[in-house]
Amino acid sequence: MRLLVLGGTEFVGRAVVEAALGRGWQVTVFHRGRHQAPPGAKVLTGDRTAGGGLAALAEGDWDAVVDTWSAAPRAVLEAARLLRDRAGRYAYVSSRSVYAWPWPAGAGEDAPVVEGAADAGATEYARDKRGGELAVLETFGAERSLLVRAGLILGPYENVGRLPWWLDQVARGGPVLAPGPRDLPIQYVDARDLAEWLLGALEQRLSGPYNLVSPPGHTTMGALLDACVAATGADAELCWAEPERILEAGIEPWTELPVWVPPGGETYDAVHRAGVGRALATGLVCRPVTETVSDTWRWLTAVGGAAPLRPDRATPRLAPEVAAKVLAGLRGGVPGTTPAEGASGQ
Repeated sequence: MRLLVLGGTEFVGRAVVEAALGRGWQVTVFHRGRHQAPPGAKVLTGDRTAGGGLAALAEGDWDAVVDTWSAAPRAVLEAARLLRDRAGRYAYVSSRSVYAWPWPAGAGEDAPVVEGAADAGATEYARDKRGGELAVLETFGAERSLLVRAGLILGPYENVGRLPWWLDQVARGGPVLAPGPRDLPIQYVDARDLAEWLLGALEQRLSGPYNLVSPPGHTTMGALLDACVAATGADAELCWAEPERILEAGIEPWTELPVWVPPGGETYDAVHRAGVGRALATGLVCRPVTETVSDTWRWLTAVGGAAPLRPDRATPRLAPEVAAKVLAGLRGGVPGTTPAEGASGQ
């Protein structure tokens, strides 16, 4: 299989390239040259946002294209138009953010989506991703288009900072504010599992939209943070706080405490209760959370402990004094004591 990956040097794109090389595919990576492509891939350079930036793609034929672009949809449209007669299929890594709010629990790929335009400039994330989908559909047609609507993505090479943030908090040791309940089910997909499913979908010649995230209840908040403690080997104490205590402190779910949102509301249903039946029926396999966390920690330490972060994504950040105040409340206001009985969040 001859595969062209637009991007291919960071996070999801890199996972796709490595997985394809592992299958013995011929892989071409087109990118701006800011990062090293995985060894074994043919490299073409160019900036798709600049005039003439796609010149390196003027020649060549591929069985499939994978595109992870998340800014102006017209960049997807221009690439797709250039490649439509020289590539068999076009897989676009989109997002579940394309669904119109609120996303009902268990909703599948037929849920209503936001407005978007294939030839638009950058607007906001959901509309940009939907515009990217429309660009692929307009150019390659429904039968040759694969739309991968990913949920929360974790794993090695993460450049958004969610799992690396938790690993950093735990690695420091001592008390760590853990948002409960401990057994709160969460959904995510390891970037490598997404990549393997995507390549399998190309082999199967699948088309249309697919929600790509683990089944509901694949793991829990407790299992995720326990895995962080085990992976780092740190002398950390997870101090579980009820959702009400977290919210009363003014802490923003998801942004200030990555991955976590309180149960029982629209946001929780949207983020951690997605319907993924189509992906599971077509080969999605999700590895254990312990493997995702340990491999991410191994990669993070290999790059010096600081994950590279995308400039176009908000960096998770919780003010230390806010966390300390909540922890003090859990410990009866006395630093270093055992968390108060009943504050486990279970």
